[in-house]
Amino acid sequence: MDPRSEVLLRQAELFAGPILLAGLPADDLLGQLPEAHGWSWHAGDQAALETRFTGRSQFGVSPPERGFDAAVLFLPKSRELTDYLLTALAARLAGRQLFLVGEKRAGIERAAKQLTVFGKPRKLDSARHCQLWQVQVDQTPASPDLESLARHYSLPLADGPLEVVSLPGVFSHGRLDTGSALLLEHLERLPGGHLLDFGCGAGVLGAALKRRYPDSQVTLLDVDAFAVASSRLTLAANGLQAEVISGDGIDAAPKALSAILSNPPFHQGVHTHYQATEQLLRQAGQHLQQGGQLRLVANSFLKYPPLIEQHLGVCQTLAEANGFRIYRASKR
Repeated sequence: MDPRSEVLLRQAELFAGPILLAGLPADDLLGQLPEAHGWSWHAGDQAALETRFTGRSQFGVSPPERGFDAAVLFLPKSRELTDYLLTALAARLAGRQLFLVGEKRAGIERAAKQLTVFGKPRKLDSARHCQLWQVQVDQTPASPDLESLARHYSLPLADGPLEVVSLPGVFSHGRLDTGSALLLEHLERLPGGHLLDFGCGAGVLGAALKRRYPDSQVTLLDVDAFAVASSRLTLAANGLQAEVISGDGIDAAPKALSAILSNPPFHQGVHTHYQATEQLLRQAGQHLQQGGQLRLVANSFLKYPPLIEQHLGVCQTLAEANGFRIYRASKR
């Protein structure tokens, strides 16, 4: 059981009715709170919840339409995303209770101050290195327009400016990160066919690929619903059409790809995770056609070449700058 869920269950009488659990972990919390429903924006967690508790959790960037008497937000990493989520929930909870739970090291005490716009927050519990806060929504906000919270910026690429639309909570929100900037400089001579942008974020790489290789089928894949929504907005802003899908890792990707390109993430919340990238390197060959290519950018200190060569083929370093390297390998 996630320690945040354990803290909730210490006050289980508060959550006995029809409550919405926003950003809930994929544990047994729904099993312990039979009238509760979930709202997830993580495709992996949603898949696990759907398997165990069919029909009791919704995936997406907006709260479920179904009614709820109270809501709990499991603190996300991004302050801007927290603002959006709290406002979206509070807009549905006039005069009722909104709870916030999170780890101390994730900044729960700082985040609790974001509750003051709705009423007077109070701390209910502190245990398992987590805290639980509550506020009665006396100041009811209007429902937020997610797209109005997007950040827009333009990238001056060789084939013209690329417009990027980034929603709260998406990796490198509102700016181009160093790794992606390096990868964008090395998109030449990709094999024709079906291209995949793995871990697409705001859709920068996928949009650049579609514009540079207009005759190729391009798919963008991310685990996060806000990233998927951002990628669709970025494509639309540039008059481009490509498939955008949600899924947890490379297992969700199409088969018979001609190339997989990625600036794979290795941070999730306050924790560091390499699992998604390592799984990508182990399984890429199963999704590439013969001669298909993997091209990715990664921090120089990450020891990916041996893993790439073990599971795919000879690994070449195409470029190195600012602490990043671009690796290329083709399926044997």
